[in-house]
Amino acid sequence: MLLSPAIQDYLKVIFTIQEEHSLVTTNDIARALNVSAASVTGMIKRLDQMQLVIHESYKGVKLTTSGEKIALEIIRHHRLLETYLREIMGYPWETLHEEAEHLEHHISEEFEERMDALLGHPTHDPHGHPIPTTDLKIERAATIPLSKAPDNQTLTIYHLSDTDSSILHLAESIGLMPGCEVQILERSQDGMTVRVQNQDEFIHHEVASSIYVIS
Repeated sequence: MLLSPAIQDYLKVIFTIQEEHSLVTTNDIARALNVSAASVTGMIKRLDQMQLVIHESYKGVKLTTSGEKIALEIIRHHRLLETYLREIMGYPWETLHEEAEHLEHHISEEFEERMDALLGHPTHDPHGHPIPTTDLKIERAATIPLSKAPDNQTLTIYHLSDTDSSILHLAESIGLMPGCEVQILERSQDGMTVRVQNQDEFIHHEVASSIYVIS
């Protein structure tokens, strides 16, 4: 099935929201794609007719098995591309996500396989997000934002939000990267003091909300 980039983007966004919330609403999709609710409604009707989503009025949207498979394929392209662009080509955080967003719709399966092999078959992208396998399975973990995590416990950073490059730069500069251990020492009105790599660092709530951890 040959699908447009717009359809692929919708399926990817629905999958991403679905991973965090059981209910995916029209407004959720509109915010994620920065489009009008009316545009989303029209596309959802089309996807429903194509049997890629199931839409129940007032209950939201969920992917069918076929829709999820397509979403995972495009997510695999995106996360492999981000890894290639970052590790091989040295792309900065500022342009990494946007460049992968553009390229993900245009690579062949052969290109994907060669890129995967060149990178040594990575399991996670530079932000820590799991990369779907070749048979389109994906690792799932019960993560919570650092801002909502318990104090004085050793936590492992699982992934970072990829929407704000300034936060990524800050997190990288103080060692708050995927795989690192972190502890919340103290909270204040503006943020929190955390211990990472044997250093105590103060971070604002916005930063803590963009870092996802597992206990």
